[in-house]
Amino acid sequence: MANQIKITLVRGLSGTLPNQRKTVKALGLGKISSYVVREATPATLGMVRVVSHLVKVEEV
Repeated sequence: MANQIKITLVRGLSGTLPNQRKTVKALGLGKISSYVVREATPATLGMVRVVSHLVKVEEV
């Protein structure tokens, strides 16, 4: 079983670039404090890296 990570949106999207907004939406996040649990694949980790200043990541 692969490692899982919990991704929580901690900052709002106003003032962010369009590709960062699309990345947050693609991760499945919407409002502040919303979270998702995902597999820690290279694709997911790359998406988290793009919006690292907007999210908090924890291992589950």
